[in-house]
Amino acid sequence: MREDIIKLISQGEGYNTEFKEGPDKDLAAEVCAFANASGGRIFIGVNDQGKIVGTDTSNTARSRIQDSINQVEPRPVTSLEVIDDVIVITVNEGKKKPYSCSKGFILRTGPNSQKLERYEIVEFMQSEDLFQYDNVVRKKYPIKDNFNEESYKKFVQKAKISETLPRDSVLVKLDCAGYDDNGELVFTNAGALFFRDNTEDFHFMEGQVVCALFKGVNKAMTIDAKWLNGGIMDNIDDAMKFLWKNLRVRHEFGGIQRKEILEIPVDALREAVINAVCHRNYFERGITVSVEIYDDRVEISNPGGIPKGMKEGEFGKKSVPRNPVIAGMLNRADYIERMGTGIWKMEKAMAEARLEPPIFTSTFFFTAVFKRPPMYDPSMEKVKGDTSMKLPTGITEIEIKICELVNENEKITAAQISETLGISESTVKRHFKSLIKKGIIRRIGSRKEGSWKLSEY
Repeated sequence: MREDIIKLISQGEGYNTEFKEGPDKDLAAEVCAFANASGGRIFIGVNDQGKIVGTDTSNTARSRIQDSINQVEPRPVTSLEVIDDVIVITVNEGKKKPYSCSKGFILRTGPNSQKLERYEIVEFMQSEDLFQYDNVVRKKYPIKDNFNEESYKKFVQKAKISETLPRDSVLVKLDCAGYDDNGELVFTNAGALFFRDNTEDFHFMEGQVVCALFKGVNKAMTIDAKWLNGGIMDNIDDAMKFLWKNLRVRHEFGGIQRKEILEIPVDALREAVINAVCHRNYFERGITVSVEIYDDRVEISNPGGIPKGMKEGEFGKKSVPRNPVIAGMLNRADYIERMGTGIWKMEKAMAEARLEPPIFTSTFFFTAVFKRPPMYDPSMEKVKGDTSMKLPTGITEIEIKICELVNENEKITAAQISETLGISESTVKRHFKSLIKKGIIRRIGSRKEGSWKLSEY
């Protein structure tokens, strides 16, 4: 038996092993840490170097050790064994997590035990599937007084759920509703975030999204800002409208069809906004999802870093949803195509646009940073033989239409454009002068035999 102990001790301290020369004041914390993790052994009578120094193994000493173990709440399952002059305490992984002692909530991390901060306790309980924010029933939030029919109709249409099905049963099945002690139908947190009618309710301020446009590369001057207080789907859609409004847009023409292209790929920005709303830590109140536009970048961030349990190499490849009900709802409504593909889609969209890859950081916040391209990006030059047309920003609707007609017929005259657009010839010539001044169009050859040529962007 002693040989087995020596063999175990020779492996050193680790995630499941702790050495102590004597039953010190930290013993209860070590037992608590192992119960909150996957269990382990505490060897009393062994120093930090793994040398057996022995300890008091009398009944009195063992009784004091048991008293220390009994300080842990709820009471963990343990066993105590004496082998020569060493006491071995075996702590089973707890089935009633989280466990605490006088020092707080303690968790085994690697070879050490550490006290958990509040947000770490929340993440720990979530990772252990003890509870999640989104499926908690709000017993004081009855649906009959707070329901938004338009939000519900929008969701069932996108999710392809029959509107003839009983609303209440659909909400319960989606984990968006439950019953209080009086049998009244009430929202879960997820249901309230999607379908509540009172969007200014202070109970759900954590559902807000704040959008801001700054002048320069810091927050010294705000040019535009918007607080989004709607349901989750409306907030996503409105955040995208804010980005469309405040980022540069170029126009591409294929034939007579005009296509607006955002300077940063829409797919990348949309995935980032959805990711922020879907995976934010909703237990952190008073902190919002933010969409921030600077001169050189766009930052989209949410409280709550990478969920606990996800390994470094799994980032962007696997999904560990912090809010599974919300994630499932967005998946049903086709906001999320497949779980775990958001990061890949952002990177792919930026690569296809020949832009720098997004930068992701994870601390207390998770942030996605997208570098804005220069005003005129040489990489966007028209490919030889391509019949589409690309234009810079800052031109009027009439000028766009003139460019479209020139793209189709480089020998078109001002008179022909006047007739086509229903404007005077003098107005056409005035816009031609503006386009020439901006360097968008130029004349090649004589007025009679020459042609118009669009610049390439």
